[in-house]
Amino acid sequence: MALRSPKLRLLLILPGPAVLSRGLASEGPPEPLPVIRVPQSLKLRHGTRVRDGTAPRVTVPRPGPLLIAARRPEFNQPARLTVGRWERAPLASRGWKHRRSRGDHFSIERTARQVPALPPEPEAEQVAEGEACAGFSALGLQPRVLEALQQAAPSVVRPTWVQLRAVPLLLRGRHLLCAAETGSGKTLSYLLPLLQRLLGQPVLSASCPAPRGLVLVPSRELAEQVRAVAGPLGQALQLCVREIGGGRGMGSVRRHLSLQPPADVLVATPGALWKALKGRLLSLEQLRFLVLDEADTLLDESFLELVQYVMDESPVAQDPADLEDPFSPKAQLVLVGATFPKGVGELLSRVTALSRLSTITSPRLHCLLPHVGQRFLRLKGTEKVPELIGALKRHAEAGPGAVLVFCNSSSTVNWLGYILDDHKVPHLRLQGQMPAAMRAGIFRSFQSGLRDVLLCTDIASRGLDSTRVQLVINYDFPPTLQDYIHRAGRVGRVGSEQPGSVISFVTHPWDVELVQKIELAARRRRNLPGIKTTVQEPLPPVELAG
Repeated sequence: MALRSPKLRLLLILPGPAVLSRGLASEGPPEPLPVIRVPQSLKLRHGTRVRDGTAPRVTVPRPGPLLIAARRPEFNQPARLTVGRWERAPLASRGWKHRRSRGDHFSIERTARQVPALPPEPEAEQVAEGEACAGFSALGLQPRVLEALQQAAPSVVRPTWVQLRAVPLLLRGRHLLCAAETGSGKTLSYLLPLLQRLLGQPVLSASCPAPRGLVLVPSRELAEQVRAVAGPLGQALQLCVREIGGGRGMGSVRRHLSLQPPADVLVATPGALWKALKGRLLSLEQLRFLVLDEADTLLDESFLELVQYVMDESPVAQDPADLEDPFSPKAQLVLVGATFPKGVGELLSRVTALSRLSTITSPRLHCLLPHVGQRFLRLKGTEKVPELIGALKRHAEAGPGAVLVFCNSSSTVNWLGYILDDHKVPHLRLQGQMPAAMRAGIFRSFQSGLRDVLLCTDIASRGLDSTRVQLVINYDFPPTLQDYIHRAGRVGRVGSEQPGSVISFVTHPWDVELVQKIELAARRRRNLPGIKTTVQEPLPPVELAG
């Protein structure tokens, strides 16, 4: 005991090493040092690096379906994973502003087989042959309208998400603002209620042509397309559908409006309609249905003054009860588009009460189409033409199918057309600087299959139906995300045989910024940022049922 006591006494008197070191550094009272805990995963990673003597290997996801497939496999993202909203995503395009990134690429793979605009098919009830319009009968459409739909469009089997919600509201006499993605069946959603409403109303005498239905569209090509859809339906219902487009003189407008029988439904562009109204060639006093198709474009600064004049001349109903008087016509108002710009509520308040407006917004609005594959190539400017020629030849060898090639300017369309002529690639061209006589029928010829390649500007990206198109090539990357949505929406539409795909050439630094936003939205499975999807002024909620 005598020998052990000094050692024991020393241990009790001497302070620990932590307290001793703290006391040497300052004269204040002793404080314990903070405890630093190292995560177990970091310990294991550090141990692996020390044992191997090398940096840890890149982790490659397990085999399986991919959402993002990149040239560098470390940027692949499995379809089963979703990047969190506040999580930093490993973007394959993060370094694409550097010149050494040229030649890199990544793809957003297909994660769905069915068009999102179509509701899922019922498991127990299958549409039998001869009952193609069975799904539309539940919407309140008359048997005559259903028969006309079956005769004019036998391929239309069941209503889309938009049609299921828009048709009942319009049949109840509500004014409607409908925002939905491209290719979701918006045209039929307003044409069927329009034609049914005209069937039950008498034709009143007028001193000049006075259509009872008016569809306002921003371009001649879209006017031709809407007339092509509405014409067979109207013919089956003994209603006349006519179309007047811009770019022509007063003589042409006068000839179209003087044809017999007079038009029950008129499809027009703002410029041509303005000329007819100013020249007293047309009257809107009998108007019962007014549609602004592609309203986001019509309410832009280039058309706003003309559209305001047309709406001021139209007798828009203030209440659904006003629509029932057959001898005092009042118009039902419908706005259809992908976005509604700021100030649309102020414009509408001039012609009707905002409390009478119903709104429908698609849940897939401004989201990347999950059933369309999208590929992004980082190229130099001099590499774009060889890549385009190669893509067109590979597509032609794979089988028949139409291709849309988008450019940002009319001069690029013409220049690229000469190059395709040198490579013996048959094609058509469509751009806004063409004369009206040359533009007339070009897109219709493309739809009929006269040519499989169409070089075009964004004039062909909005509203035009393109069920034949299987490939969209952005030779020039679009300047905005909204333009990208409209271009990509030319494939994978309702009625398309194949879902199609999109190829984009990325050249400039400002292109890379947009690509990074698209890739981030795809990895997070969210809609594209920076696009307003609803009306700025608040509107009262309206129940869809009842």
